[in-house]
Amino acid sequence: MLCIDTISSDLMSKYRISADIGGTFTDIVVEPSDAPVFVGKVATTPENPAEGVINGIKELVPDLADVEFFVHGTTVGLNAFLERKGERVLLVLTAGLGDSYTIARGNRHSLYELRYQKPEQLVARRDIHEVRGRLCWDGEELEPLNLSDFEPIIKKVKAEGIKAIAVCFVHAYAYPQHELAAGKILEAKLPGVSVSLSYQVAREWREYERTSSSVMNAYVAPVVERYLSSLQQQLRDMDMQATVHIMQSSGGVSTADSARQNPVFTLLSGPVGGTIAGTALSAATSRPNLLCVDMGGTSFDLSLVIDGKANATLETELEGLPLLMSIVDIATIGTGGGSIAWMEQGAVRVGPRSAGSIPGPACYGRGGTEPTVTDANLFLGRLGAKSLLGGDMSLDTQAACAALKQLADEADMELVAFAEGILSISNAAMADAMRTITVSQGVDPREFTLVAFGGAGPMAAVFLAEELDIGEVLIPRFPGTFSAWGMLQTDLRQDFTHSFFRAADSVTVSQLNEVFVTLEQTGHDAILKEGITADRVSYVRSADMRYVGQEYTINVDIPSGDGIGCAVKNFHLAHATRYGHSSPQAPVEFVNLRVAAYGALDKFSHSMPQQAPDSEPQIGERSIIFGGTLHETPILSREQLPAGFKTVGPVIIEEQSATTVVPPDWIVQLQADGSVLLQRGGSS
Repeated sequence: MLCIDTISSDLMSKYRISADIGGTFTDIVVEPSDAPVFVGKVATTPENPAEGVINGIKELVPDLADVEFFVHGTTVGLNAFLERKGERVLLVLTAGLGDSYTIARGNRHSLYELRYQKPEQLVARRDIHEVRGRLCWDGEELEPLNLSDFEPIIKKVKAEGIKAIAVCFVHAYAYPQHELAAGKILEAKLPGVSVSLSYQVAREWREYERTSSSVMNAYVAPVVERYLSSLQQQLRDMDMQATVHIMQSSGGVSTADSARQNPVFTLLSGPVGGTIAGTALSAATSRPNLLCVDMGGTSFDLSLVIDGKANATLETELEGLPLLMSIVDIATIGTGGGSIAWMEQGAVRVGPRSAGSIPGPACYGRGGTEPTVTDANLFLGRLGAKSLLGGDMSLDTQAACAALKQLADEADMELVAFAEGILSISNAAMADAMRTITVSQGVDPREFTLVAFGGAGPMAAVFLAEELDIGEVLIPRFPGTFSAWGMLQTDLRQDFTHSFFRAADSVTVSQLNEVFVTLEQTGHDAILKEGITADRVSYVRSADMRYVGQEYTINVDIPSGDGIGCAVKNFHLAHATRYGHSSPQAPVEFVNLRVAAYGALDKFSHSMPQQAPDSEPQIGERSIIFGGTLHETPILSREQLPAGFKTVGPVIIEEQSATTVVPPDWIVQLQADGSVLLQRGGSS
């Protein structure tokens, strides 16, 4: 691992640190209080992800007692779900509704998919238990909670060693009395067992989705709790006194203690950092619309920044299982630098299987023998043998060539055409994913700037832009660790929801304010518990609204002081933007009121380090293949690009965390904020 800058401990006072665990590398970003930001990468340690985080921090920071702030993006919960390695969950439901979770929904996303299989649920039917007790829709108790029904549940949990329980009762999103009572009974009788209440996880209507969210929380909770407790203890043992913070899927952060209570909110915490970094880049470059693509060694994550804000949603699905929570809208496919090329019925496929970090691509020299996207880039010259980690990691060109040739012979293809074909297949898969979140949703990608990051993102950026006819590409500073850097740009966040089924024309401003003030007070108390002072707390109000008769809603901001008419008008505009039409004369109704409470964190301010005007950026030259043609291409060091630098491709820009590939006829310009702008039109 190599850091961009090395700074002795006597030259700095405090550090802000972020860590992002990827499938291949763990990224570390260190922000000193009185020096430029520097970054590092270490190999991810799949058996114990915390080991990679701690190794990276120890190599970069002399004394962990000087760490003022630490934030971590973790995929531990997500991996536990994807690999089905979470805890066995016992689900407690209202009597008479024991089959509701198993039945789920009858809708199918692909109507004509002949081999459709229903998503595998996380709880077996034998582990679903019913409890008598019923509340009416308006909160009236129709039947008291039957305490004796908990006795067989408690006996089973003890006898079979079950470590997680999820509880979801009818109407608990609005009236949680029975759920709270159940939680107290279970926690008192079953110490050490994780109990997830639907009221605390997803305070929203639609019972199946609420149950699914609660089950997911219970499924990953023990795994995440063990991981975070271990990480906190190891960091304390290394004299780090700073509170451990965890990135949330919403784009905010929370303390690790808070994250352990609802770990489901951290499932996509790693990729979200890149989108938040995109919002900071949007502000710095005055480009309101960005298409953010994060290509690492294992996956390709993409998201949108629209009008300077991260595009978010209030529900998502993981492998067909719904989740209700505030989440940055991110799409992911299994394509990355480590994606393996393979043959299927005479055709070449690329991904989703990845070589990961161990053994890694063939060129890593760790025992990998199958060709990958990285091997193809190395063979074509786009990646140099000493390009990774500032030269600290050497790549084996011969091993890459041997792996490619073996499959090329099987496909009966010439080696150069085969290597470029691997990249074309990979790029096509990523371009299709980009169309899914743009064209398929009525968004014109040509109106966006493509922001490419991740260790492999800048290598594919221009080719992806050409696929979607996008005219310009931004490569941010430290692209290989951009997601980790984004985690340092956000603030504490807690989200709160109140069910509010009312027709818009029957609601008064005072009724809205009454609910919003209550939610804000709850948010105020929650943020203060995270260690933030009252003067740093702020709120964002919003409402889920829909036309009467619709099933789903649109979330609309409700600025304090706005009337009902403004809210309805904003809903019509939002509906027209999302669906291409609106019905201003149709009746509108509220469904939920929401408040996002923020706690502002201290951040260091840094000016851009200026390059010397006479610096020489070219550090070499390499023969590189573009479109089957060999080009003698200059190799530039990004750290040595002078202010105002401009050139025309083909060119390769190397830095510690990534390599940017610029084919012929693209213009390269260094921007004032340090990002590199690539634009079409070099031949003109």
